[in-house]
Amino acid sequence: VQLQAYGGGLVQAGGSLRLSCAASGRIFSRHTMGWFRQAPGKEREFVAAISRGGDYTNYADSVKGRFTISRDNAKGTVYLQMNNLKPEDTAVYYCAARFASGSSSFDVTRAKSSEYAYWGQGTLVTVSS
Repeated sequence: VQLQAYGGGLVQAGGSLRLSCAASGRIFSRHTMGWFRQAPGKEREFVAAISRGGDYTNYADSVKGRFTISRDNAKGTVYLQMNNLKPEDTAVYYCAARFASGSSSFDVTRAKSSEYAYWGQGTLVTVSS
């Protein structure tokens, strides 16, 4: 799976952005998709995941209620709608994919970057105060 993320940019605190990640290659609908982020000087952290059918989602506590992950299997694209952005959301955001295994409800709970085999190049989100 080849992934390309885009949609990052500069936004003021309280604003919104929507990230997109286009996938090509192996069958998109068989993969759990995730978003991770890495702020300067920090380790990469989990943001959100969505099951292959889109029926299960999982979010980091820090973004619950503000971010929404979704996917369009027909278009091979996963999205991250980010609302009420905060300066601490500033980071490079990466989309990632893993071949789904087991139950979808459990697969979306995988939040370690090592559990995802495919990665996009990242898109920078900067939130100004």
